[in-house]
Amino acid sequence: MTAVEDTLADLYRAFNARDIDAVLACLHPRVAWPNGWEGGVLHGIEAVQDYWTRQWRAIDPTVEPLVFAVAADGRTVVRVHQVVRDLDGTVRSDSTIEHVYTVEDGLVTRMEIRPAS
Repeated sequence: MTAVEDTLADLYRAFNARDIDAVLACLHPRVAWPNGWEGGVLHGIEAVQDYWTRQWRAIDPTVEPLVFAVAADGRTVVRVHQVVRDLDGTVRSDSTIEHVYTVEDGLVTRMEIRPAS
């Protein structure tokens, strides 16, 4: 794995473990992050922290990376298996999607969500 892939794999492990501090350590202070739950784009670590903290109180998402690839523009594309459950364990969605990352100096500066191609 490359250094970027290692960082992203750490991010997914931390997200699934609900280790917010470890997740945020992978992000640039001015990160642009999609709000896949409510819509829009979040800006900055504090906004992302608030988003995930609220999300984890309402739903139970798990995201497992399947394949890492480098796009022609240099961004890292991660095909992921995402399962979202209610807090009682009922599956609300189960899908494969792609997360597209811009990483600079070892930190995520931008992430986008798109359908798996």
